Amino acid sequence: MANPRALYQEMILEHNRKPRNFGALAHATHHAAGHNPLCGDHIDISLVMQGTVIEQVGFVGEACAICKSSASMMTVAVKGKSQADAEMLIGEFVAMTTGKLDMHSAHHLGHLKVFAGIADLPVRVKCAVLPWHTLHAAFHAIESSSTEAEQDPMHVMTGDA
Repeated sequence: MANPRALYQEMILEHNRKPRNFGALAHATHHAAGHNPLCGDHIDISLVMQGTVIEQVGFVGEACAICKSSASMMTVAVKGKSQADAEMLIGEFVAMTTGKLDMHSAHHLGHLKVFAGIADLPVRVKCAVLPWHTLHAAFHAIESSSTEAEQDPMHVMTGDA
């Protein structure tokens, strides 16, 4: 069995070098911009929805390797899924990266579980979750998302103070 830390590093590097679904969508039906002032990450997520199904998803922006890799893997995970299924993944991903998901219980994260170790790196959690919160914002016609103060999506989505 592969070392989880080595697998995590390999996947982060691969998705950072060759991000999937990188690029803006010209005819997006949904869009949101995300910003992490702490790290300087800026991610724009655009979607083409056909009813409740994500037909196309893309992202652009300048971000650290963790954020860019998370965005890349997120787009692969949600493309072709319903909004409800994507929202479920958002909740599970945030819970996992904040240490609130029992990884031994049933979940739908699949290969995204390589990000489980982020919970041990609190300063990097916001980097990993920014694309996911930005996707959530896009679904709900929220123009922008931030990881700071009252806009901190970890606070808003989990109810933490």
